[in-house]
Amino acid sequence: MKKLSLLIAFALGYVLGAQAGRERYEQIRGTVNKVKNDPRVQEKTQHAVDVAKHQAPIVADKVTSAAGAAKDKVTGTNGSAPHHMAGPQGDLP
Repeated sequence: MKKLSLLIAFALGYVLGAQAGRERYEQIRGTVNKVKNDPRVQEKTQHAVDVAKHQAPIVADKVTSAAGAAKDKVTGTNGSAPHHMAGPQGDLP
């Protein structure tokens, strides 16, 4: 009898919670749509997209340059491994 009561209580809680959750979801969804469709938000979004498109090649060049500089530091400027290594000297325990 206890298990049946617990099962009924769980099922009732689930159904009521799901309904309340769905209503809150719809409320949040409506608010998001209102904000998303606001002309001011769309204008700012388009501006951000335009800036990103303009800056993308510049950022790509900087990343490529930084990667090349890092590679040169790791391998040495002539392509061979450097003669010294950073880090502790001696055997590890």
